[in-house]
Amino acid sequence: MNSPGQQVIQQWYRNKKWEQFPFQQEMEATYLQGYSGLLNAPTGSGKTYALFLPFLADYINKHPNDWQTRKDNGLHMLWITPLRALTNDIRKAMQEACDEMGLPWRIATRTGDTSAAEKQALKKKLPEVLLTTPESLHLMLAQKEYPKIFKSLQVVVVDEWHELLGTKRGVQVELGLSRLKTLGESRGGVRIWGISATIGNLEQAAEVLLGNSFPKDRIKMVRANLEKKLDIRSVIPEDIESYSWTGHIGVKMLPQVMEIVAKSKTTLIFTNTRSQSEIWYHAILDNYPEYAGIMAMHHGSLDNDLRNWVEQALHAEMLKLVVCTSSLDLGVDFRPVDTVIQVGSPKGVARFMQRAGRSGHHPGAVSRAYYVPTNSLELLEGAALKAAIKKGIFESRDPMLLTMDVLIQFMVTLAVSDGFRAEELYQEIISTYAFADLSRKEYNQLLDFITHGGKTLAEYDEFLKVEVENGLYKVNSRRVAMRHRLSIGTITSEMSIRVKWLSGGMLGTVEEGFIAKLKPGDVFWFAGRSLEFVRVKEMSAFVKKSNAKKGLIPSWAGGRMPLSSQLSAVFREKLDEVAHGIEKDEEVIALKPLFQIQQKLSHLPQSHEFLIESFKSREGHHLIFYPFEGRLVHEGMASIFAYRITRVKPASFSIAMNDYGFELLADEDIPIEEVLEDASFFSLDNLLDDIHSSLNANEMARRKFRDIAHIGGLVFTGFPGQQIKNKHLQASTSLLFEVFSEYEPDNLLVRQAYNEALAFQLEEFRLRGALQRIAKQNIILKHIEQPTPFAFPIMVDNLSRDRLSTESLEERVAKMARRYSTDIDEEAVQRRSRRPAIIRKRGL
Repeated sequence: MNSPGQQVIQQWYRNKKWEQFPFQQEMEATYLQGYSGLLNAPTGSGKTYALFLPFLADYINKHPNDWQTRKDNGLHMLWITPLRALTNDIRKAMQEACDEMGLPWRIATRTGDTSAAEKQALKKKLPEVLLTTPESLHLMLAQKEYPKIFKSLQVVVVDEWHELLGTKRGVQVELGLSRLKTLGESRGGVRIWGISATIGNLEQAAEVLLGNSFPKDRIKMVRANLEKKLDIRSVIPEDIESYSWTGHIGVKMLPQVMEIVAKSKTTLIFTNTRSQSEIWYHAILDNYPEYAGIMAMHHGSLDNDLRNWVEQALHAEMLKLVVCTSSLDLGVDFRPVDTVIQVGSPKGVARFMQRAGRSGHHPGAVSRAYYVPTNSLELLEGAALKAAIKKGIFESRDPMLLTMDVLIQFMVTLAVSDGFRAEELYQEIISTYAFADLSRKEYNQLLDFITHGGKTLAEYDEFLKVEVENGLYKVNSRRVAMRHRLSIGTITSEMSIRVKWLSGGMLGTVEEGFIAKLKPGDVFWFAGRSLEFVRVKEMSAFVKKSNAKKGLIPSWAGGRMPLSSQLSAVFREKLDEVAHGIEKDEEVIALKPLFQIQQKLSHLPQSHEFLIESFKSREGHHLIFYPFEGRLVHEGMASIFAYRITRVKPASFSIAMNDYGFELLADEDIPIEEVLEDASFFSLDNLLDDIHSSLNANEMARRKFRDIAHIGGLVFTGFPGQQIKNKHLQASTSLLFEVFSEYEPDNLLVRQAYNEALAFQLEEFRLRGALQRIAKQNIILKHIEQPTPFAFPIMVDNLSRDRLSTESLEERVAKMARRYSTDIDEEAVQRRSRRPAIIRKRGL
């Protein structure tokens, strides 16, 4: 028999003329039985109500006679989302459900966009449900007497957990949950639920969320098992042989893209970078002026008011087209959107699925997504994407471990509010997945660091933040407390300059490095407008409207995402099909002319083969390797191979790479045959030593240390409107890095910097796997006469590096293309074919 709460929920469903999905019914039963866990449900399946409504049913069951009149309940549910933009949409849906049931509850939000007045009102009267972000949760923990806020808390829901997992914000959530669990122990505990899209390690994701202290028999996984209807199509260039072999803009496909847009009701065009979104927006406006007024742009550097306007206009069906980035990846429900277009490879299966789910974003609807390659070989990635989705292959999100900078910030947060006791906090911290292996010695080092500055900084009052009084670790300085609260958001911050009109009003932010290169009068495109740069004052770039048709496009860090390991594995499978003449995908069939050129000039590698190409040009001697493992792995592998070659013959190399392979360019001929005879060339032996010898590990760690120092509170980035200049912060963090490295080599933050450089900049774990795979393959060395379709894009990467030239990149690429004409010199091919390839067989 259904409980009173279930009856109310079922009646609400009937009134809406909706039906509960089986997974929603399972979630309801699981929640009412008192479990915590993880809900795995695709975008647009009704996952918000799947968790919120059982929570309401539980409340009604506990108060069957007065649930419609009870007031001042205190905070019962905390709902954490990774993006501020998600909170408004979810809040409206929750408030609507409460109002329709006659439940006199208030649903509120507390994020970085919440005004000071609203925050004060929240302190005076808490809502029953509060939606917030990880940073805002920690700001609440930094308030005096914060336990009063959470004294009635029943459940914490972490939405879009897959987006937070594997990031420092995810670690922030783990630590915040550990504190909330401790506060809830006296009243029987706090339930914790996560909501996640499908990823490759869902079970581990649940472990990370819930930590080590949850009883295993009180944890459940609820899976939607809804087969989301997907209609995925690749937009194939009309003449593949004349389509770009390289590049990352793809605007050549604009006419075909706009045909799709014209046939759709509302379309989102996703690009991988903010620069690309600006380029596409202007290309559309220049070529299709009729879209002015019904098209908008949305990315993370635009002013929040502009982004909110775009989201509201999408809801209101005022826009036919929005060009966007990952800023619209997550959970906001835009029902008018019926088509998604992905420009360029998303480099990951899960990311593409997330974006495809923005269309048909309601139960039972079809998600229609088009994939637009920005160069020829990306078409093969399109085939790999479709195959991976069909097989259910998704990326894992590996959790971050022992991020000492985030832990230091958390310890000071608790010291800023009511203080903490060392042993109690240590037990709480090691209950998290991230810090389960934190030793007592390391913890003591952190305590020493926040109270005395550690071994190195003890003489500087600036670093003595926390005082100890009768065993209680507490911050007594109001200045330290204020600075710390301002720094809690630094995990997501980047050094940026506000872009403002001279006449008033803000457009958004761009990176300081871009503005530093501009002179007054220079024109750049931003937020869909042509802007003339006037001056910089107090971390703001002032601009005025320009009528110029051409201008610079800002670039932002992190623009080049590497191919994921899962997608690269399926890509290699597709390439193997090509090598065996199995052409069943439309993308592969379209690429047949390009693969024929590759085969004639060199070789199409099969799955058990590793291809290396060698040729000479006026630039020098080229060696090109094809692991097909992604840009970051190739960066490390290229440096290691170059170093190992120099042990045979001293040489200097220029290195270029893309997701498919990498080039070593030397002035002199390299005895590659002799190098390959050495069995240790692909070996894992002494790998770490070779990484340190071949790469500037100190410089990579120094760059990582800059962010670690910000998060850990070693440097202060400045007050709002008075940020410290980037170059000054860089100098401060570099000096600290040098001091620690010389006088305190066992410093935990320096060690973390080196670990992060290996794990995230070089993907060391994946690099090891790639070397193990290559060591078992046949090595195919081809001496060629001219660059192949596989080689040409990698060589172009070298052109895009900073160098003194009066020619544009496009002009230099065109010149290179003319020099290496794709018309095959049959005589050269015959000459090459008489020269035997070295095929070295490995243990298969």
